[in-house]
Amino acid sequence: MSMTHKAGFVNIIGNPNVGKSTLMNAFVGERLSIITSKAQTTRHRILGIVNGDDFQMVLSDTPGIIKPAYELQNSMMDFVKSAFEDADVLIYMVEIGEKALKDASFFNKIMHSKVPVLLLLNKIDTSDQEVLESQIEYWQEQVPNATIFPISALENFNIDTVLNHIVKLLPVSPPFYPKDQLTDKPERFFVNEIIREKILIHYKKEIPYAVEVDTEAFDEEEDIIRMRSIIMVERETQKGIIIGHKGSALKRIGVEARKDLERFFGKQIHLELYVKVNKNWRSNDKQLRRFGYNQK
Repeated sequence: MSMTHKAGFVNIIGNPNVGKSTLMNAFVGERLSIITSKAQTTRHRILGIVNGDDFQMVLSDTPGIIKPAYELQNSMMDFVKSAFEDADVLIYMVEIGEKALKDASFFNKIMHSKVPVLLLLNKIDTSDQEVLESQIEYWQEQVPNATIFPISALENFNIDTVLNHIVKLLPVSPPFYPKDQLTDKPERFFVNEIIREKILIHYKKEIPYAVEVDTEAFDEEEDIIRMRSIIMVERETQKGIIIGHKGSALKRIGVEARKDLERFFGKQIHLELYVKVNKNWRSNDKQLRRFGYNQK
């Protein structure tokens, strides 16, 4: 007798830094979206795929909800909007002590969602029983249509329960993607994200958001992958900061990124890094499309 196979799309919505990426990684078991505690780190809609013998769950980790400041963020918000449109299950993630989504119209959509909503109360490892109970009560009033699960994505607490509950809600369907496929983004995307994560960690203030990474070459041989990546900045001064004294800052980024890339690809990596000034890439639509922001 054959088992019924289930498959569907699960979208994770929440304010920046609430732990969406950590949750996705707990599900998928690979570091897919970058996890750094600064707002706005997950810029693309990344799909993580969780495969079981009788199910396939396609997770979409949408950017945290922030008001668009310029075109770049507008394009990011389109990703979030599309999350409401193609989901079988919606995960609304909040952390202990949080009171509302920063965007009221999204909150409204969650309230009137036609698909099941799971409200995950994250970071409960930082709280006590009393606070937790009052929070559960608060959210039950706020979002009566949601099933609430207290979790800690970081400590992997209650993750299996949530996973099993999602599988129950998925429609009967054959898998959408080959079962050995981790994500729908090409390898270069991960290279860009890993390099960008290092930049987010090491540079302060406006630098990280004025940066985009473009991997121009990716040549895989049997025991080594050779890659060349360009770090784009908006101004000459930023180029100087990224490169650092005698190239020391850029070298550090390269060394750290290479270690992560070797872990990720399981091969020796040869990485060349260059820095280029590309004025106003953030407000130039054509450039944005080139970097994969606008799906239009």
